[in-house]
Amino acid sequence: MTTDPMPVPDAGGVRAFELVLRWVDERILGGELEVGDHLPAERDLAAQLGVSRAAVREAVRTLQAQGVVRSSVGAGAAGGTTLTAVPSGALGRLLRLHVALAAFPLPDVVEVRIALERLSVRLAATHATAEDLAAMRALLDEMADPGIDRARFNDCDTAFHVALAAAAGNALARDLTSAIRESMRLPILDRFRHLAVWDDVAPVLRRDHEEIYAAVAAGDGDTASRLTEEHIRCAWRGTSASSPRAGG
Repeated sequence: MTTDPMPVPDAGGVRAFELVLRWVDERILGGELEVGDHLPAERDLAAQLGVSRAAVREAVRTLQAQGVVRSSVGAGAAGGTTLTAVPSGALGRLLRLHVALAAFPLPDVVEVRIALERLSVRLAATHATAEDLAAMRALLDEMADPGIDRARFNDCDTAFHVALAAAAGNALARDLTSAIRESMRLPILDRFRHLAVWDDVAPVLRRDHEEIYAAVAAGDGDTASRLTEEHIRCAWRGTSASSPRAGG
């Protein structure tokens, strides 16, 4: 029994499976491949690109993990590797991991977060439903519990910002905002845990959230946007003495 050789770098230092990924990327961006289209058969694509079938399979597995394709066994339209719309969850997961792992400079993350959340809350003030507001209200009520610990407070804090983004009515703004806020869940918890003045900081965070919620519920996007920026900047400064990471 023989097996295909493992993909190796080409002369330019690009691994063989990356050549396949590049080929797919170029054709999607160029409009040659669309949702529902099939990729060439494994054997044909390997021959076309001068790589092993193992390289094609590795590329397909990567694309499947990203939610770009799905593969089915069978003949005809039901079989093969087909392009599919990237699920929102897959996109959000990739963004969260990249933000969390890439060690972006803190000021960069904070500024991008502010820009995205200002947009999200402005949209939420127009599009939030009664269900959206009820979900936010429940989180705020839980954060107001005197017995809540710092970890659960942080979970509710994160969920509140994600709920605001979800209420925006803009899927891309929602996913970008959620990805950045959720990627900072652990760094913010680290700050919370090292705060010696938690009993002073927690009420300020709750007040900020209540004011943002009230502006969104009133449909006042300008105020909600301004309060959100003030909240993020103040939370960052208020927790910065104990840890080098961002809070809010």
